[in-house]
Amino acid sequence: MAWVLVVIAGLFEVVWAYCMKISEGFTKLTPSILTIVFMIASFALLAHVMKTLPLGTAYTVWTGIGAVGSFLVGIFVLGEPVTAMRMLAAVLIISGLIVMKLSSS
Repeated sequence: MAWVLVVIAGLFEVVWAYCMKISEGFTKLTPSILTIVFMIASFALLAHVMKTLPLGTAYTVWTGIGAVGSFLVGIFVLGEPVTAMRMLAAVLIISGLIVMKLSSS
């Protein structure tokens, strides 16, 4: 169950990062509120998961999901550029997440 929750927490991180982007520096009310709500939910789930999973594993997976998810939202929703170096970076992050998962008991 901890793994499911850390994935959800990571997805919430993607949502709050996107909402922060569209809040335009917290000048738009609805995205600003959504940023705070999803940020709190993401941190709360991460804190709960850390009762079970090791700190290094939970935090690494959470940030990795957030990083790669935000990268994908940037490409598919915001039209950010896709370059070979950016793709390589995403592949390396995903590889690290897989190794972290495999190394956890």
